[in-house]
Amino acid sequence: MKQFFLFLLCTLAVLPLAAQRQPVHESVDVEQIRKLQLAQLAITQLYVDTVDQKKLVEDAINGILEKLDPHSSYSNPKETKKMNEPLEGNFEGIGVQFNMLEDTLVVIQTVPKGPSEKVGILAGDRIISVGDTAIAGVKMERDSIMTLLRGPRGTKADLRIVRRGVPEPMKFTVTRDKIPVNTLGAAYMVTPTIGYIQLDRFGATSGKEVKEAIAKLLKQGMRDLIFDLESNGGGYLGAAFEVASQFLNEGDLVVYTEGRTQPKQVFVAQGGGLFKQGRVVVLVNEFSASAAEIVAGAIQDHDRGLVVGRRTFGKGLVQRPIDLPDGSMIRLTTSHYYTPSGRCIQKPYEKGKKEEYSQDFEKRYTHGELIHRDSIHLDSTKVYKTLVDGRSVYGGGGIMPDVFVPLDTLAFTKFYTAINRNNLFNTISLRYIDNQRKALKKQYRTFADFRRDYVVPQSLIDQLLDEAKKKKVTPKDDAELQKTLPDLRLMLKALVALDLWDRSEYFQLANDRSDIYKAALHQLETNPNIPVGAR
Repeated sequence: MKQFFLFLLCTLAVLPLAAQRQPVHESVDVEQIRKLQLAQLAITQLYVDTVDQKKLVEDAINGILEKLDPHSSYSNPKETKKMNEPLEGNFEGIGVQFNMLEDTLVVIQTVPKGPSEKVGILAGDRIISVGDTAIAGVKMERDSIMTLLRGPRGTKADLRIVRRGVPEPMKFTVTRDKIPVNTLGAAYMVTPTIGYIQLDRFGATSGKEVKEAIAKLLKQGMRDLIFDLESNGGGYLGAAFEVASQFLNEGDLVVYTEGRTQPKQVFVAQGGGLFKQGRVVVLVNEFSASAAEIVAGAIQDHDRGLVVGRRTFGKGLVQRPIDLPDGSMIRLTTSHYYTPSGRCIQKPYEKGKKEEYSQDFEKRYTHGELIHRDSIHLDSTKVYKTLVDGRSVYGGGGIMPDVFVPLDTLAFTKFYTAINRNNLFNTISLRYIDNQRKALKKQYRTFADFRRDYVVPQSLIDQLLDEAKKKKVTPKDDAELQKTLPDLRLMLKALVALDLWDRSEYFQLANDRSDIYKAALHQLETNPNIPVGAR
């Protein structure tokens, strides 16, 4: 025992010497670091049972972070890679979008010019095996299938595919490559002069994607823009000021950050923005967060456009990624985000109370904030002025829209919600499209034709209702059924359009049921006070 503690003391004695070689912040308590390391060594060497040292360290890190703010977090190597892929703009794989029909992978689309398209894989193909591993009829988890399909660039995936009309399974060898991950969900013209862009998240390619979408819509005659950031959970800070730069003058402040040990950092709009002239309406809701709030706040503070929807999430903490040697990562909060007028985006929280923080949506709903503007308690001690017109805007967490759109809790029936919750729309539409894809593409050469002429067949509605009944999902009476039917038809039509074309076509149909979208369109058609350009 004495020898063990002598070993510990010799090991830990190195720590202060190492600390002298590296710059250490004055608040670092080296004795506490020694204490933590001593505890870990003691448990590893002396505990009665064998311990998993890796898990021991991970649990310790998580235990520390849980006592801090709600957004500091730890992710293991696998989680880190999975988390970063949607933001970094690409991953390595075979290049297909797919869905699961029962227990079989069905290709929805191949990535244009991607590896699968190059070897001749088509929409509607069923991938039944990857190498020697069967993935059809075995109820394999979706994540496990994705792991098989993805792999380092240049490696090969041997696929067996079943294609409708071909009697025997077909064999394809696909060479994996970099596959782009788009963050922009939709871009289309609403009217001859009003464009619409929907952004899912702020990733490494978002600035480029938004710029290209604006350029495309300008060529089609766009003079005004609806910029949809609803349920956009944020992403990279750099992407936020790249996107904001499309609407603001060069040098305009977009956001600044400041923390206890972090000096103030200022981010300003870059030159070359394509939409500095023209009216902008930004759509937000209670799930718009972080980088989405930065862009909405900058546009609002510079009086560049109108923000329409509901108060945003209020995520204004800056996480610094700290890469650990094994590929894991700590995302540690180091600063706060502030809008150009000086508002802190972060909503209040108590350290260590993450569960309470996560229930904020329920609290807003219970207090009536999502339904009645009068129920929103604005902090009278945190009033700020916009930078051009001097309008009052409020701090205290999130971005309060200029035009409030209440959440319509009665918009969808309980029957519709239950169908959606059980994923029946996707199941039924995928099965239908799988059988009708060729006929539909032949009949509807363009989306305009489809939107005008296609009617969801009653047989498809009947299949949906039958499938719902099997899940014990039924309307309470005929009145609820009749109220639900138009929404069933709209969602099924939108999902068919998504499969035949892409997400822009899906949103053109689905937005017909969006109150926030309709409110924005109404503002552009009736409100003469929306700014027409950067000032």
